[in-house]
Amino acid sequence: MNTPIYRAGIIGLGFIGAADQISGDALGQQVENLDGTHLGALAGNPRIRLVAGSSRDSGRRARFEKRAGVGSYADWREMIAAEALDLVSVATYTPVHEEITAACARAGIRAIYCEKPMASRVSEGDRMLRACRESGSLLAINHNRRFHPNYRRLRDLIGDGKLGELTSVNVQWSSGRLGNVGTHLFDALRMVTGRRVEAVSGTLDLAGKPDCRGPAFQDPGGWGLMRLAGGVMVTVDASDYARVPMSLSFNGSKGRALTGGDEVSLEYWDGRQEQWPSLRSQATGMDRAVQEIVAWLDGRGPFAYDAGEALQVLESIVAFHVSHDRSGAWTELPLQGEDRNRLLNSG
Repeated sequence: MNTPIYRAGIIGLGFIGAADQISGDALGQQVENLDGTHLGALAGNPRIRLVAGSSRDSGRRARFEKRAGVGSYADWREMIAAEALDLVSVATYTPVHEEITAACARAGIRAIYCEKPMASRVSEGDRMLRACRESGSLLAINHNRRFHPNYRRLRDLIGDGKLGELTSVNVQWSSGRLGNVGTHLFDALRMVTGRRVEAVSGTLDLAGKPDCRGPAFQDPGGWGLMRLAGGVMVTVDASDYARVPMSLSFNGSKGRALTGGDEVSLEYWDGRQEQWPSLRSQATGMDRAVQEIVAWLDGRGPFAYDAGEALQVLESIVAFHVSHDRSGAWTELPLQGEDRNRLLNSG
């Protein structure tokens, strides 16, 4: 029996899409610090043949062609029409995620691996989900903690009651950017607790920190509270110029778990302690995500991450903005009416 090889393309050949350090320099970030790139995860999977990429930027296309050894297109529409793709990575700015995802779904592309945050508006995320459900396409959002064994192990530990009753969660990070950075932490919160956010009371940080993606975008940090299903409260501390370490603290009646990257520290109130070291040297989060996308393409079972949960994460971020405009008033989720069209101006 022949093992199928899946044809893949990348739309967006910048920092995380094509491991382009020149693009990373513009953001003040290093490719080597990323938990994978679309280029690395696709090209490194033996079941995938990367056949093309697309970018409006000729310099990015040239560097991609040299790095990947395949051709590229200036127009992503031409690429998906010409290349008979099974899988497409959408590694573009957020405002075009909906258009590209829906077009890929209509074109019959079976799997779409989209960058975060999912969309610029909740209503756009609604349409992305609907387009993929109608076509039968898989929509996978690149919240990489979803695919780390330690986060799944922590989810199971909390679900099994090893920390006792969950009493609260504390979330903090530096650099603000609720959309681009907070989306990872809020998704990890959603995954590990297994609870959706029911309401948000938030205040934005309006210090005016320039967005690293350019003046067209404004993605402030902020502070606030989130109420999870079952009444568990979450504190959020994420100002624009903070110097605090990124962390998630899951607090229970028997102990707490502390994480931020992919290491986990456990502290039990009876004095026991436990450390789970990083497993990133074995595979990046994006490597693991692509492995699971391939398994789904093979028909080896359901995909572990429902993109509907990514939409809930987007809602919770937009709710910070809605709540801020209402002087921090509690904003119930799911959002209703025009709040679903509220712009998250994240790059």
